[in-house]
Order: sequence, then structure tokens, then C-alpha cells
Amino acid sequence: MQEPEPGQQEIETDAARRRRRAQFLRELNEAKALRDRVQPRRARAARMRQQMRMRTFRW
Repeated sequence: MQEPEPGQQEIETDAARRRRRAQFLRELNEAKALRDRVQPRRARAARMRQQMRMRTFRW
């Protein structure tokens, strides 16, 4: 069995990794949206905490 050249394999794994990451982020956003619809009060509190975190973050 022949393995692809190291450079070619790296490109393919990078593309696959990007696809997996994009899929994961899509699913994560869907899950957050679903949670916001199901638990509006908790979601609002989470948004407020996130805003406070961003306000107190120093660059």
C-alpha cells in the first residue's frame, strides 16, 4: 500500500480539518439558537454575562 507524499497529505488533512471545524461551528450555532428558544431567561442571562465579559476584557 502506497502512502501519499507528505506535502499532499498535509494539504488534504488541512482541508478536512477546516471542513470538520466549519461543520462543528454550524452545529454549535444551531445548538445555541435552539437553547435560546427553549430557555429564553437563561439565554438572556448568558448574553448579559457575555456582554459583561466583553466589557471587562482588556486588549
